[in-house]
Amino acid sequence: MSAELRITLAGAERVVEAGTTAGEALEADGRAVIAAQVNGEARDLAWQLEQGDVVEPIEISSEQGRAIVRHSTAHVMAQAVQELFPEAKLGIGPPVDNGFYYDFDVAQAFHPDDIKRIEKRMREIVKQGQLFSRRAVTDDEARQELAAEPYKLELIGLKGGAADEESVEVGAGQLTIYDNLDAKTGDLRWKDLCRGPHVPSTRSIPAFKLMRSGGAYWRGSEKNPQLQRIYGTAWESRDKQDDYLKLLEEAEKRDHRKLGAELDLFSFPPELGSGLPIFHPKGGIIRKEMEDYMRRRQGEAGYEFVNTPHITKSTLFETSGHLPWYAEDMFPPFELEGIEYRVKPMNCPMHNLIFRARGRSYRELPLRLCEFGSVYRYEKSGVVHGLTRVRGMTQDDSHIYCTREQMVGEIKSLLTFVLSVLRDFGLAEFYLELSTRDDSDKFIGDPADWDEATAALRQTAEESGLELVDDPGGAAFYGPKISVQAKDAIGRTWQLSTIQLDLNQPKRFELEYQAADGSRQTPVMIHRALFGSIERFLGVLTEHYAGAFPPWLSPVQAVGIPIADAHAPYLQDIAKRLRERGIRVEVDVADDRMQKKIRNAQKAKVPFMLLAGDDDIANGAVSFRYRNGEQKNGVPVDEAIAEIIDAVERRVQV
Repeated sequence: MSAELRITLAGAERVVEAGTTAGEALEADGRAVIAAQVNGEARDLAWQLEQGDVVEPIEISSEQGRAIVRHSTAHVMAQAVQELFPEAKLGIGPPVDNGFYYDFDVAQAFHPDDIKRIEKRMREIVKQGQLFSRRAVTDDEARQELAAEPYKLELIGLKGGAADEESVEVGAGQLTIYDNLDAKTGDLRWKDLCRGPHVPSTRSIPAFKLMRSGGAYWRGSEKNPQLQRIYGTAWESRDKQDDYLKLLEEAEKRDHRKLGAELDLFSFPPELGSGLPIFHPKGGIIRKEMEDYMRRRQGEAGYEFVNTPHITKSTLFETSGHLPWYAEDMFPPFELEGIEYRVKPMNCPMHNLIFRARGRSYRELPLRLCEFGSVYRYEKSGVVHGLTRVRGMTQDDSHIYCTREQMVGEIKSLLTFVLSVLRDFGLAEFYLELSTRDDSDKFIGDPADWDEATAALRQTAEESGLELVDDPGGAAFYGPKISVQAKDAIGRTWQLSTIQLDLNQPKRFELEYQAADGSRQTPVMIHRALFGSIERFLGVLTEHYAGAFPPWLSPVQAVGIPIADAHAPYLQDIAKRLRERGIRVEVDVADDRMQKKIRNAQKAKVPFMLLAGDDDIANGAVSFRYRNGEQKNGVPVDEAIAEIIDAVERRVQV
């Protein structure tokens, strides 16, 4: 009689025979359920269970299931590449949001025709139903088997200390190799160093597509060789993949880089350098509207505006604690009069100096300092992306100094303020992410302070009524943070505002205030970036609105279109009245026909068009046309002006 095991399966205790696999216990066919969670660890369905194991299914439609499918598809792609390009050396191939990639060292960059050939070969491999088979190996065995793969050999040496993407390959502890086996003969078709898990068979990959290729530095460092990276996507069904591809198509139409050029908002001259945008007059109008709005709202909320320089002595960032952990994200130092300086990557250390400039009393707290501060960060060239990932940016930065007793109330008020502002810009769906510390040595300060700060943020987040997602290890080195995640018009999520609670920097800068009892106390510091940066927020808004900004943000809010040249003076008089009320209006007096002028205004996404001909002039009216094509004829001029002003003042979309 065979031995028996007691396991917990989907919350209920069960007895199974020794040697039972997770897949057998779950009765999984490798389609709906493609892996298992065993004692909290993701495992292959072929994993043999032991006494007391707790087993849960990993469904293909779950986030974890999709990641496993994508990782497995990356392996299929790498196999196809090495079959078609035998000289290709393997880098890494992790799953990422909505897809996967794999890096290869090849003599020539991949051509679009190469990508088609690779995808065709992948489909053949999937159809063959090759089996993913895991086996443990020693370091020496792995080096011997992968002697022809220099990048894999480097990863073996990193075992236990690899970064996230590399840990997909090596993990910590026991090394494992995955073999792709012929389903009929069991013969080896391909193998890779990988910690897994994988789907049981290539037939468990329902839908995939290769997207593009490009260069990528090995392990993300410009000091290392540049490899060729192929990106792909994979999903639990063709329908889900089709939905995603349609979303990409819509996202491409909304790409802020394309719209920025079409609407003449901003550009990225190569003469300036990567990640350094310039704003044209129309883009400058939007920025000014954003800044004016924030100045007014912050003034109403008791903030005081300050200003700080673009450069500082490097020692400032030693005091703040940034230099040991943030140096790689700063531009290199430069020397002036024998002193090392840096361009600033953040404003908070300088705001601490403002607090410290004179004695402070508890009666001044909370002290809310804010600044539209220009900062500069050395983002690697591979991640610079339009306005959403730049090297020079303007942060709508704020630092609040308060007492311990004021801390929770101030955070709650601040979150309410942040959400109110984002809603005024037309964003309505949010969830919160709470980033906390883990066991990493990058986090500074007393763990008790961290516990207190984390508890205050968690209380605020939970009382907000919004969904809360935990992000262990994602905190800043000095304190935990709440990030507001907002959904745009097509359902994509963007991290926008952040609220960070800092009990460490005030101590490092020896900040003090005189308490009511006459004692000297250390304030609490709250970091707040509402837009994140003006550049990034404008990029997000451009894509959210597909360039059709609400009237209050539109560079041109109305345009007058005369049916004939003789009607232009009438519209000029109306434009003068609108300008007197603060409306940005133009009259199109070009030689083009009226229909072309309408098309030009619609292409420029102008909210309101005022058309006038003989009958309109005779009746003191205009034809009122909207950018969506709707039109109202014979609208009295006073009513047309009132409607435009009302839409701008109420910040409504039209």
